[in-house]
Amino acid sequence: MMVVTGATGHIGNVLVRELLKKGRKVRCVVLPHESTKPLAGLDVELARADVLDYPALRDAVRGAEGLFHLAGIVTIVSGQRQKLQAVNVLGTRNVIRASRECKVGRLIYTSSVHALVEPPFGTTIAENAGFDPRLVHGDYGKSKAQASLEVLEAAKEDLDAVVAIPAGVIGPYDYKPSEMGQLIVDYLNGKMRAFLDGAYNFVDVRDVAKGLIAAFERGARGESYLLSGYEITIEELFRTLSAFSTVSMPQLKLPTWLCKVASFLAVPYYKFSRITPRFTPYSMYVLGSNCTMSFAKAKRELGFLPRPPVETLQDTVAWFRQEGLFL
Repeated sequence: MMVVTGATGHIGNVLVRELLKKGRKVRCVVLPHESTKPLAGLDVELARADVLDYPALRDAVRGAEGLFHLAGIVTIVSGQRQKLQAVNVLGTRNVIRASRECKVGRLIYTSSVHALVEPPFGTTIAENAGFDPRLVHGDYGKSKAQASLEVLEAAKEDLDAVVAIPAGVIGPYDYKPSEMGQLIVDYLNGKMRAFLDGAYNFVDVRDVAKGLIAAFERGARGESYLLSGYEITIEELFRTLSAFSTVSMPQLKLPTWLCKVASFLAVPYYKFSRITPRFTPYSMYVLGSNCTMSFAKAKRELGFLPRPPVETLQDTVAWFRQEGLFL
């Protein structure tokens, strides 16, 4: 039995699909009152549990040959440190404890590239950058760094565990949608009148899911694997989306300094209007950060090889159109 926490999330539901393709039985751990729409029609077992409810979590992971822990909070806004620490750190501690108590065969923890210490520009980011909550930017990255360290410490002791580190994830089956998914939907609906400088490393969600399974099957205990893709500028991203839709590429390119100033001014606006933030100081930091990453270790040890971004974006546009999120 393969158990997946956070199974309704973007990576989670795609991972479930890939596990089913391989003939695996899957138990999906979802929150007590959470919608299971992303799992509709899939032959899976459901277990209702919160990672902060240890007894329920323990029951949900009992009998697992493999436990894929993806449940967590992803955010680009500030002011959520306590919630991030609770779910991302304490929740992971509960998963480690349950894995030990239930004698889980192997734990695969999904971390984040934001949890790695960012080296200077000109230096390629790889697994040896390491995790250090004191040195990473933002409360989200700090929480994921701390959780990653605790999984690796458990692997040194008595737990068969591996850490996977996805870069920026995009792709189809993005039901909620994710931060990047919503940005793409907004663009496809003609809401983006300008674009800004910046780039990031994006990887297809389907390749991440396959990488997680490969980490279970072939990863070395106590090792970390960076599941990155390819660096794409925002301009390239929008031009590619335009090529697969009827949306015209914006002609106005905003200078970086103006975007940074505007991102700080946008914070109170988002709070007042109760609109989900897309443009924050943290997102501006990410788009200006070092995003040169290497998946060489994952390729060598797991056979990980991400598909070209153009294929990912074409499939993403087609899926969002199929779901009726744009015309």
